Amino acid sequence: VQLQASGGGLVQAGGSLRLSCAASGRTFSNYAMGWFRQAPGKEREFVAYILWSGDSTYYADSVKGRFTISRDNAKKTLYLQMNSLKPEDTAVYYCAARARSRNLMDPTSYDYWGQGTLVTVSS
Repeated sequence: VQLQASGGGLVQAGGSLRLSCAASGRTFSNYAMGWFRQAPGKEREFVAYILWSGDSTYYADSVKGRFTISRDNAKKTLYLQMNSLKPEDTAVYYCAARARSRNLMDPTSYDYWGQGTLVTVSS
């Protein structure tokens, strides 16, 4: 499956952004999906994941209550709604797909990755 992330940009602290990840190729609904981020000089870290049907989600503590992951299987698109953004949310955000439902917080478990979209939050 090919993934294309978009929606990043520059936003002030407290603002919102919605990231999208468009999938093509294999059946999107067969994959669990995740969002990860990587700040300069840091390792890639887990943000959120969502299972195939969209009824099961999980978030990193750092974004819980502020970010919402969702998916539209008919449109083959994954979303990340980010509210109350903080400067520490600044990073390149990546979407990823995994054919199995285990180890979804581990970036090394994912089968496919998008190219990343930059989110910059100014203070």
